[in-house]
Amino acid sequence: MSAAQAGPLERIDLAKSPEGPNGNPAQPASNIAVTSDEVAAIKGKNYKAALVWHASGDWVNAVTEGAKAKFEELGIEVVATTDAQFDSARQASDVENVLALNPDIILTLVVDPVSGGAAFKPAVDKGTELVLLSNPIAGYKPNVEYTGIVTDDMYGMGVAAAEMMSDAIGGAGKIGFIYHDASYFITNNRDNAFRTAIQEKHADVEIVSEKGFTEEGQTFELASAMVLQNPDLKGIYVAWDVAAEGVIEALRAQGRSDVKVITHDLGQNNALDMIKQGNMYGTVADRPYEIGQAMAMLGVYGLLDKESPAFSVVGYDKVTKDNLAITWEKSLRRPIPKKLSDALQ
Repeated sequence: MSAAQAGPLERIDLAKSPEGPNGNPAQPASNIAVTSDEVAAIKGKNYKAALVWHASGDWVNAVTEGAKAKFEELGIEVVATTDAQFDSARQASDVENVLALNPDIILTLVVDPVSGGAAFKPAVDKGTELVLLSNPIAGYKPNVEYTGIVTDDMYGMGVAAAEMMSDAIGGAGKIGFIYHDASYFITNNRDNAFRTAIQEKHADVEIVSEKGFTEEGQTFELASAMVLQNPDLKGIYVAWDVAAEGVIEALRAQGRSDVKVITHDLGQNNALDMIKQGNMYGTVADRPYEIGQAMAMLGVYGLLDKESPAFSVVGYDKVTKDNLAITWEKSLRRPIPKKLSDALQ
């Protein structure tokens, strides 16, 4: 299995740049652009777009806002935004409902890369320009069934999370690793990059417990068992922000304020805990607003029959209490919520 296709608990080569699911080298999303002539060719054509998402929350909202702002700039109407709640059957139904509105572009993060092939086939058959967020669809190829994939710098984020974990526990100690135990391109690569970086770059940090989850609601029980079985645990890594909420809750329930948590993405609940210097030490945040803008432009590439970069990535930032306000706005492109700004005072 190649690094690009890594599943749960695969070692990866951190010396290499991230690759897309078809082995395509990562390109900066900032390279995606349209000329004034291309904008003129798109405007006034009454093109429509639909956003068929996997879930909801602060991160997805920022992707949506980025895409909507770019579509508005290009004169493209967004006719639907859906939330599958991580349910592949629901997403297939969402695709069917959205196609009745005849969108020219669909932006999506596919819930199940395997069954997604059948779910999105009606859109492909209809000639809809399909743009993917993070996950591939099995058997689909760039510039054929879809234009391209936009995501974050998976390896960079995993390595940064490992650095933050080392900082959080003082450079040495035992930690737990709660990873996404499903075939999910983006989370697998981030998790694997973290695990590999700990093993290769942080010799005094030891992963003593590894537990996988498939649903966010499982992390409370996993973390509870992890700290009971390893009372000398100093830190826990969790695959993403919402999944980390259950871990924080479990640590509070056991009175383990000494165990520090590292994750990916931004969310208000964990950010508040970070401000209060609770269990959440820090997170690695990508730039979802930029992802949304890049995806919208790839949809336009499709309308223009312009060759798309197959795999594009945005940057990231390490986030702690000290830079939370600045990075919140940089990542999500909106001011930090009042609840958090008040807590920072």
